[in-house]
Amino acid sequence: MSSRPDTILILDFGGQYCHLIGRRIREKGVYSEIISPGVSEKQLQKLAERFNIKGVILSGGPSSVYERNAPRLPKSVFHLGVPILGLCYGHQLLAYLMGGKVVRAKKREYGISFAKIKKAGGILKGLKKRERVWMSHGDAVLSCPPGFRVLAETKNAPVAAMANSKKNLFGIQWHPEVIHTPSGNKIFENFLFNICRCKNNWQPINLVNQAIKEIKKRVGASRAIVALSGGVDSSVATVLGSHALGRRLTAVFVDHGLMREGESEQIINTFKKFDLNFILAREKMNFLKALRGVKNPERKRKIIGRKFIKTFEKIAKRVKADYLLQGTIYPDRIESGHSQGSVVIKTHHNVGGIPSQLNFKGIIEPLKDLYKDEVRKIAKELNLPKSIISRQPFPGPGLAIRIIGEVTEKKLKILRRADKIVREEIESEIKKAPWQYFAVLLDEKTTGVQGDKRAYGNVIAVRAVESREAMTANFSQLPWSVLEKISSRLVNEIPQVTRVVYDITNKPPATIEWE
Repeated sequence: MSSRPDTILILDFGGQYCHLIGRRIREKGVYSEIISPGVSEKQLQKLAERFNIKGVILSGGPSSVYERNAPRLPKSVFHLGVPILGLCYGHQLLAYLMGGKVVRAKKREYGISFAKIKKAGGILKGLKKRERVWMSHGDAVLSCPPGFRVLAETKNAPVAAMANSKKNLFGIQWHPEVIHTPSGNKIFENFLFNICRCKNNWQPINLVNQAIKEIKKRVGASRAIVALSGGVDSSVATVLGSHALGRRLTAVFVDHGLMREGESEQIINTFKKFDLNFILAREKMNFLKALRGVKNPERKRKIIGRKFIKTFEKIAKRVKADYLLQGTIYPDRIESGHSQGSVVIKTHHNVGGIPSQLNFKGIIEPLKDLYKDEVRKIAKELNLPKSIISRQPFPGPGLAIRIIGEVTEKKLKILRRADKIVREEIESEIKKAPWQYFAVLLDEKTTGVQGDKRAYGNVIAVRAVESREAMTANFSQLPWSVLEKISSRLVNEIPQVTRVVYDITNKPPATIEWE
């Protein structure tokens, strides 16, 4: 990375897509830095010393701008003298602060909507007169602030986009960062290159040396362990930690009994070939005992998070390690409600599931601001095996969150067989497999017929999605022939299964995992 790369600052108002904005900017070869709306003038000055700040984007968020404790925009941001683009809540906040009128919308817009483009120039240059856009808001800008003009409107948002070209201030109610807005990339290109005059000279690999330096600085002369699951995120964190610390790093793989069929053995065989300290912790009975009788998904995640930490603490004490490295990526953190103003979607075991009191001097997360596809690019640069780079995402809590309700040995056995069938059929029948695909065991039972007799058995839900960064996803339109074969095998090869369903819900409104 150059000494002062062209940079867009993003103020995080707690929106679920905040880092997706950053991701879209990075896709264009421009560096993005996400900061809190509580940033001070002194902090902004320090950022200006590190980066060539070319523009500011205000993210969405769950608050209403007219609420007493709603997050605000520091005046010092305006003093930067760079273009500002507000999205969703950021759009409403900009309108509110500049003298416009923001009200509770008569009808909430959520999902696909259509914007009528009244002025296809500037920030909306190149857009058609009618654009499909993704909305997610309950408030609306009713009237523009003085000096602004309306650029677009929707059925329920009279000011869906606005601009004050003289002051380089822009607001858009919809979300250009999500894939459901086809013109989103064009809007970002207009802002980055036509309005902010950025240069596209940044790539994810630029973060590698920065991450290694951070690990070295934090750990110093001490030792560390890394939580290794075998996925691409934890594997990249392991390699970065190895480059930084050498043999002062110990990789710990916890076999919690919640892995897919044959997966533990595959991970063990792969990483025993690496030049690093490797410890296998067999903790299956401890995890299953702790989960006994637990049905609530948040409790499951938090129990698993605590069990992981206790295992790591025990091993860290043995190898005299003071620090824990994790492969946490941004979707883990944002869904766990990490930032000011954000809400909890679900607690990830390696974020919200971590106890407040730890026997570590610190937890280091070198990938915390990256998305899955960015991590994969880094994995390629680090020459990790293809089996790791292309491994489909698998949650840290494992099959525990793909079993709806209580986790038992019997249910795990059913789900492992079901998951193997789903993976085998998709991988053998489809040339380019979906981004993620798996089976879910439901808690309910339904009536079926087996051998001319009534059967009362389990329901398996099949889930397959297309995504790039896990923050948004579309369900995969698998061929009927593949779904039929999956269904046939599930009910014929697993006697306990009497019904198979296919999940056709996008993210949002659903999450990729069921729990």
